[in-house]
Amino acid sequence: MTAAENTEQILREFALEYPEAHEDFPWGSRVIKVRGKIFFTVNSTEEGLVVTMKLPESGKAALKMDNAEPTHYGMGKHGWVTVRFDVDEEPDMDLLTGWMDESYRVIALKRLVKELDAQEE
Repeated sequence: MTAAENTEQILREFALEYPEAHEDFPWGSRVIKVRGKIFFTVNSTEEGLVVTMKLPESGKAALKMDNAEPTHYGMGKHGWVTVRFDVDEEPDMDLLTGWMDESYRVIALKRLVKELDAQEE
């Protein structure tokens, strides 16, 4: 198993712990949704790992990274960021899970965010 495949599985498991999170494969790639809305995508390929999430607060800082770009299909103008990692690169998991959390909180219903906050106390 490559580092990219391992990271994909770890991020998948982490994402599915959010209230009402579920996975789907609308384009053949793994997406994690909450109430039918995507908050995180993760896909390992032969080239490496690709993650996409909505980052209204930390997006500008994320885009300063060499491996980050605004998400295509016009989503970048709405705060979506795509980050690519080489196949054997081990990304900063704290950074990725923090971004995932930001994305979940902006996409999920306020009721679900309150539920998440209550779980963390």
